[in-house]
Amino acid sequence: MKETLIKNGLVVTASGTQQADILIQDGRIAAIGKDVGVKASKSAHSIDANGLHVMAGFVDMHCHLRDPGFTHKEDIFSGSRAALSGGFTTICCMPNTNPCLDNAALIKYVTAVAKEANAAKVYPIGTITKGQKGQELAELKTMHDRGAIAFSDDGVPVENGGLMKLALSYAETFGLLLICHAEDKSIAGDGVVNEGFNASKVGLKGISRVAEEAMTARDILLAESLNARVHIAHVSTKGSVALVRDAKKRGVRVTAETCPHYFSITDDAILTYNTNAKINPPLREKMDVDAIIEGIKDGTIDAIATDHAPHHADEKAKEFDLAPFGISGFETAFGLCYTHLVKTGHITLNQLTTLLSAAPARILGLEVGELKEGAVADLTLVDLKKVYTVDKESFVSKGKNTIFHGHTLTGAVIKTLVDGEEKLTL
Repeated sequence: MKETLIKNGLVVTASGTQQADILIQDGRIAAIGKDVGVKASKSAHSIDANGLHVMAGFVDMHCHLRDPGFTHKEDIFSGSRAALSGGFTTICCMPNTNPCLDNAALIKYVTAVAKEANAAKVYPIGTITKGQKGQELAELKTMHDRGAIAFSDDGVPVENGGLMKLALSYAETFGLLLICHAEDKSIAGDGVVNEGFNASKVGLKGISRVAEEAMTARDILLAESLNARVHIAHVSTKGSVALVRDAKKRGVRVTAETCPHYFSITDDAILTYNTNAKINPPLREKMDVDAIIEGIKDGTIDAIATDHAPHHADEKAKEFDLAPFGISGFETAFGLCYTHLVKTGHITLNQLTTLLSAAPARILGLEVGELKEGAVADLTLVDLKKVYTVDKESFVSKGKNTIFHGHTLTGAVIKTLVDGEEKLTL
């Protein structure tokens, strides 16, 4: 029997924080308490967590590993290790690869390579439509049987409302989850930043909030008409928060996520034409940031995901209009959450553990994300006193495309354990 004893840590759960030891046996939490060390064998591996907070391993329900097809940006090996560096012990990768993950063979490929990588747990997300073309449903149930945890055409919306209704109905029949990329492309057009004062100031084409909000409203209404589940990805606007909030009050089975960059920074970042600020949905204005934070505080937004979207440096080193959308998000996520949500008093660390771990696991139906006796021993140890400057060159990810390079953050990931085994120590 493999045993690990984590001693002297501050154990963080949704209900509170306590000084306690954690005994792990064969990959599960056997006991939590001040005297559990007496239950450990003499051969147990010991970790001194003095001064550290022990949290359930973070669960990222929305990231991009770029494999297959774009491995110059990221691959499953580098991405799953970068996830660990950010405290994420479970990650779910989006299907907009090349070829896209629209069949069982490719789902099996991702799970096989992830097993070989032996880092963070990786669950692939399959496409909703074949080839992400929005014309014909992909084989959702077959992909699910091979390991797909959810389904999305992320990167592009399912623009045909009738097909989306069919997809929601089919998914509900088999208990599957659809994650919706809420964007009306006909409204977004060829915009590259948020439509507003700053876009006009720098002469860049804007993307109206309505592009996101119209599709958010459509998918909520479709789900409501079918009494089906729907999850709204990367919420970025005040209007989208209001739509989700109102839908929940009506009893619609809708959940929603946002990302750290949508509550940590505004579209002022585009004023220097830094292409690392080119993200989809785009960075918005202060009123949107405030609304996102309020949505997190009142439970409208269920989870925080990274939308980790790595790119090669050469791709971002282009004119703003030509550079790709995306931000490398794994390795700054916790620091941004702690600095901008917890340290500011908007939420507690106990609420953050729900947003980063328990809630995304619950939405996806995964047996992870909780720190309790009997649970899977996926754990993240953090130092809340550590103040540091973000250095993109220190990233484990191949993607160094972050707008937060040079920012000062508080709260750092120190160690991660997966199934009770130490995977990364920083």
